[in-house]
Amino acid sequence: MRRTVTIERTFKDTTPEEVWELWTTAEGIESWWGPDGFKVKVEKLELRPGGALLYVMIAVDADKVAFMKSAGMPVSVETRAYFTEVTPPRRLAFTHIVNFVPGVEPYETATIVELHGHGDETHLVLTLEVMHDEEWTQRAVSGWENELGKLAKAIAAR
Repeated sequence: MRRTVTIERTFKDTTPEEVWELWTTAEGIESWWGPDGFKVKVEKLELRPGGALLYVMIAVDADKVAFMKSAGMPVSVETRAYFTEVTPPRRLAFTHIVNFVPGVEPYETATIVELHGHGDETHLVLTLEVMHDEEWTQRAVSGWENELGKLAKAIAAR
């Protein structure tokens, strides 16, 4: 495994089972996954080791569409991940295919999600392998931090 980055969040008034559902169902994923200005459509979800998660990330806000176009990136990207561990409701690991960086051959990064219940709170530990360079690693971290904020809103809305 390459160098990793860890992001941690604690969500109040929820259980690991409720957070797990948001990470492991098409409806759950579509409710929060993707940075602000993007939406996600899950095409395939096989929640088992070796199973695939196929989704399309689509820029929907005008400024995001403009940014993607100016960066030479498509506004809609089909992305794949493969589950390497599924241990409900505590640990989820997957390998993401990074196929959206202009001028960079597709490659894989590993992600691990760990959930720990403490009373009426759930503590999430997200471990990400770094990307091919520091700029893209920081973009990934910023994106995940934004998405975890959206996850908190999805939890609160339940």
